[in-house]
Amino acid sequence: MAKNKISPSFFCLLTVLIFSITQAGHAQQTGNTNFFAADNSHIQYTGRINFANPREPQIWAPGAYMKVRFSGSSLKLIVKNPDKKNLNYLEIVVDGQNPHRIKLSAGSDTVTVAKNLSDSTAHTAMITKDTEAISPIEIEGFEAAQLLSLPAKPHRKIQFIGDSITCGFGNDTTREPCSKGDWHEHENAYMDYGPVAARRLNAQWTLASVSGIGMIHSCCHMKITMPQVYGTIDMRDDSIPYHFNDTPPDVVAICLGQNDGIQDSTAFCSAYVKFIETVREHYPEANIVCLSSPMADSKLDKVLRNYLTGIVDALHKRGDRKVSKYFFSRRYNNGCYGHPSMKQDKLMAAEVSAYLMGLMHW
Repeated sequence: MAKNKISPSFFCLLTVLIFSITQAGHAQQTGNTNFFAADNSHIQYTGRINFANPREPQIWAPGAYMKVRFSGSSLKLIVKNPDKKNLNYLEIVVDGQNPHRIKLSAGSDTVTVAKNLSDSTAHTAMITKDTEAISPIEIEGFEAAQLLSLPAKPHRKIQFIGDSITCGFGNDTTREPCSKGDWHEHENAYMDYGPVAARRLNAQWTLASVSGIGMIHSCCHMKITMPQVYGTIDMRDDSIPYHFNDTPPDVVAICLGQNDGIQDSTAFCSAYVKFIETVREHYPEANIVCLSSPMADSKLDKVLRNYLTGIVDALHKRGDRKVSKYFFSRRYNNGCYGHPSMKQDKLMAAEVSAYLMGLMHW
């Protein structure tokens, strides 16, 4: 009996058919995008972030942000939001356009960062945590056609230490008026004076801030003070150590005292000096700037200015000449709950950035 022979042309056709079926199945499963895990080297992270599990980093701090560069017409972020009250917000900026703010759903969430973009060019997205460390968000990864290399981060870096003023508390009324919603509804760290000033100076920023916190006395029945939690990531429960192993900042700006109120001058100033010495241990070359409170009434403002003048003078006498002070030119309290508004954050940022340009010769 003659053996059946498979012609070369039939074999080629069969191979192409099998390949096409395989590729069609793959396309059906993933569409035109691919999944990139949170530890992908093309994702840039900045801020106090818990990388204990690098494939699922936890972002606690307000103002912490991610940047990605991608190809294709869309970008999605896959994230877990354990906050049962749904109080976490993100600020999204795509290709340098106007930012827009979104509220995360509780549990697992897929956020459409960008859609309907031109797929003939590369795009860049920045995603910032607007709300503070009541609860973290856990990053799973991104969906895009492809993630691409980003330029290096800006060389300049600024750390802002403070309370609700530095968190962006009460500055955002784009979704709800001050009289409605939870206080997190009105918190926008991306538009806070610190990040706005940093962007004006083409600098990275990091926020180490907690609403209500003070140097020796915190408001609202809080049992923590800034010196107690400065060495942690969450800065709330004093539970996750921060190892200070990122790139040191060029400038550390401290805005504390509003929640302390008028205290015994010796106790407050001594604690402030000690705290600056702690910061100096971590960042021996940084310029440290002590800011007055832009919320303070005339009585507290006068007291804080006296405190900060004495603190800076004392450190200069000890040989630390890289500590200075800056007093805001006016009171900023037109936002929710007597805090700066978003418009006033921009004015504060203009003041701070102008001072830092002169101080740092930027």
